[in-house]
Amino acid sequence: MTDFGTLDDSVAICRGVMYSVMPEVRIVDLTHQVTPYSILDGARFLHGATPYYPAGTVFVVVIDPGVGSPRKAIVAKSKRGQYFVLPDNGLLTLVEQRDGIEAARAITNPAWMIGSKLSSTFHGRDIFSPVGAHMARGDDWTSVGPEVPVRALVRLDLKAAKVDGRGLSAEIIATDGPFGNLVTNVDADEFLKLGYQRGQEVPVKLGEKEMKIKFVRTFSDLPVGEPLLYIDSRGHLGLAVNQGSFAAAYGIKPPVALLIPPAAR
Repeated sequence: MTDFGTLDDSVAICRGVMYSVMPEVRIVDLTHQVTPYSILDGARFLHGATPYYPAGTVFVVVIDPGVGSPRKAIVAKSKRGQYFVLPDNGLLTLVEQRDGIEAARAITNPAWMIGSKLSSTFHGRDIFSPVGAHMARGDDWTSVGPEVPVRALVRLDLKAAKVDGRGLSAEIIATDGPFGNLVTNVDADEFLKLGYQRGQEVPVKLGEKEMKIKFVRTFSDLPVGEPLLYIDSRGHLGLAVNQGSFAAAYGIKPPVALLIPPAAR
């Protein structure tokens, strides 16, 4: 997954590097249309896709606005047994909150890189792609470089969703592509702990905006133009407008704090 787009040859070059290391490697493109430089978008796409892949899968992720800087290039292993080859810039934040990170190592071994003349601006080709292929080939990942304490990894400033006596506190972390739906960091199970049933109006505070929104199964359960709360296709609480943009209609630009009280009893 990258923010390279597909207009030029960058993605094809990265794939070529991987095939050179492991000709039989299977490559799945999650997306190359991540919003340029958006570590948060990369983190949420990674969080959304990884549950559908088995243990042992190697994810190579290049959303790297700090390329060429002192930021580390790392390999990390989650507690689900998946591996991540990426810059240490917060891309793992949401995966770690859900799955946990077992261990991480800095990429320093030149034998795992493309060669001695490393570009300062194309680590996707020179570092992350060959390391990903070495990992997929089954090479010993402890050879990639020294261990990095998990506590020292860079994290985005995103508080995990929390339910307590006051209700649910969470965040709006993104909008859903061209539709303007709001994406949260709230798993369905966490929201349902509040006790709301479908069809009920839910008091919601978005930043400083307070409103009541119906919790429904799908968009068409309400008239066109009406706002709604629903469980999205990734299993998270979402906010939408039927055939409209919630973000545009209510002037929401993530990240924004989200507060929902418990259902009245």
